[in-house]
Amino acid sequence: MKVGVKDPSPPSPLRRRLLGLLASGAGLIGLDRAARAQALADDEPLFEPAHKVVFQLNRADPDYIDHILFSVGEMLRIHGDEVHVVVTAFGPGVHLLAKRPGRPVSQEARDRAGSLALYGVGMHVCGNTLASLGWTEDDVQDYAKVVRAGADDLMQLQEKGYAYIAW
Repeated sequence: MKVGVKDPSPPSPLRRRLLGLLASGAGLIGLDRAARAQALADDEPLFEPAHKVVFQLNRADPDYIDHILFSVGEMLRIHGDEVHVVVTAFGPGVHLLAKRPGRPVSQEARDRAGSLALYGVGMHVCGNTLASLGWTEDDVQDYAKVVRAGADDLMQLQEKGYAYIAW
């Protein structure tokens, strides 16, 4: 294959998983928390995907969280390596990405969020919400990226061409 020519083969979920496992393992050993979060949740993918989407997560309702996580996973199943997905959590939604949630969030949902992060999904957490809870970035999962304000994150990602999904 020539440099600059797109591989005509369909996206491989296995390739995405292997890259995620490498990133979570040996490839990130020795990096500090900020570097790991940046590597796992970078807004600037190594290549320009055909699709970019950001999901708003602003509630802690279990059904709502499950629907969003399912939709994120479905985007990966449909588009494989041709999509970059970000979930921006603010308000009660930050509890999904907390090490010790202050609201009921199932372990299954927390595990799914971590798994999606390994597949390259950016998990962003609103710094303003964290401050209102008296939390710091140490209170959220290592794969999560703290942004200054969730609403600003949504706006900036849309300005970079991300489609905005909320319900």
